[in-house]
Parts: sequence; structure tokens; C-alpha cells
Amino acid sequence: MAFPAVTNVDGSNPGPNNATPDFPQSPIGNLWKVGVFSITLSPVSVPNATSAEQTFAATGIGLLTTDVVVVQKPTAQAGLGIVGSRVSAADTLAITFGNFTSATITPTASQVYQVAVFRVQPNWTAPASGNQIDW
Repeated sequence: MAFPAVTNVDGSNPGPNNATPDFPQSPIGNLWKVGVFSITLSPVSVPNATSAEQTFAATGIGLLTTDVVVVQKPTAQAGLGIVGSRVSAADTLAITFGNFTSATITPTASQVYQVAVFRVQPNWTAPASGNQIDW
């Protein structure tokens, strides 16, 4: 038995009966776009025993304040963690660094961070009743 043709990444499309795998949008859910991007950052020092938010220009990604972002630092530094991330303004990535030591820590300069972006469908509203995930 032959397997049915599917839409491929190269853009070929066998026809309207295709159900997988390369739809630009999930058939169910409220996410509209998902992407992972690389950005080179050089954060400033983080004072001891505190957390501090720093902002970075993220020109070229097209971030919106309604986007959900997750940031990954490429290397570990003892006592330093990313404790939050958000889009504070259009094309501006805000990362909150936590310093859990008794000394000031400067995150390694010029590292390539990975930024996962989740964009919610602009016309999505929560269902009137029932579990929000089961609609």
C-alpha cells in the first residue's frame, strides 16, 4: 500500500485533501506562529543576591508585546539564571537575570542566545465555558 502524498517543506502541494505535516498553523489551538531565533547579547553585570531586568534591541525578529518568549542562554554560569523574559516594547526583548550569589556576576559577553517566540492568534478568545484547553 502506498502512503498518501503530503505537503513538503519545499512547497509542493498534492491537493486539498492533505492533512499533515506542514501546515503553517495548527488546526486546533490558539497559537498562530511559533519560531526560534538566535540573537547575540552582551548583558551588563547583575548585583549580588538580586534579580534585574535588562532590555535588548531585537530588530529583525518582529517581536510584539503580545508574544510569549522563552530565552535560553548558551552556557551555564554558577549562581546566574534567567528567571523571566518578555517583550517590553515592539522589537525589544526584556530578560530578567537572577544572581543567587554574594558577588556581582557579569553574564558572558557576545553569546548567541536562543529566543523561542509564541504568537497567539489575533482573533482568539477564550471559550465561554468549560476547560479552555478543550475547545
